[in-house]
Amino acid sequence: MQKYSVLICIIISVVFLVIATLLYPGGSILDENSEGFDWSKNFFSNLFLAKALNGTENQSRIWALIGMVFNSIGYGLFFIHTSRKIPHKHTELVLISIGVVNMIFTFLIATPLHDIMVTVSSTLTMIGLFYITVFILKTKNHWLTLFCIVSLLIFYSTLYLYGAGNWGLLAVMQKVTFLCFMLLVLTIEYFTKAEDFQQTKLTE
Repeated sequence: MQKYSVLICIIISVVFLVIATLLYPGGSILDENSEGFDWSKNFFSNLFLAKALNGTENQSRIWALIGMVFNSIGYGLFFIHTSRKIPHKHTELVLISIGVVNMIFTFLIATPLHDIMVTVSSTLTMIGLFYITVFILKTKNHWLTLFCIVSLLIFYSTLYLYGAGNWGLLAVMQKVTFLCFMLLVLTIEYFTKAEDFQQTKLTE
């Protein structure tokens, strides 16, 4: 069961978030009178509101919160599991710390602390992925190296849009980043092993 814990958490998270999108009454930043959840205009954060942006009671909230719980646990476990594969104590400590702390910070994105938690959680996630990418760059897995680099560029671009307040494009890029991060996590979790990183051992 532990072997598939990350996959199970991600699947459960996605299922609950999709259910939440189906139950969302309506309203977006661009159009408060819109109906339902528009994947190109709404943000996942809209699902966490007590009242939808159109002013009605948000029935999707509880489903979205449950989804975020599993999302936080799944990605936290990913960093912890990956830390055990990399033969470098400093990196192991960093990834374990990010995994544990970010379980809390990622879930807090679904609370009124959303804005600050997006910044904190995203920063920690980027640091963790940067560490992992550095070690993957030293392996012979060239396609995964490319995947990591492209993913980091997508993540940084999305964060830039968030900081710039480009809400229209950001709504789309949020979904792209969500899917990209999920696929990258599952790829590293289930298609790499400790032996792949042995050649990357650094002086501690």
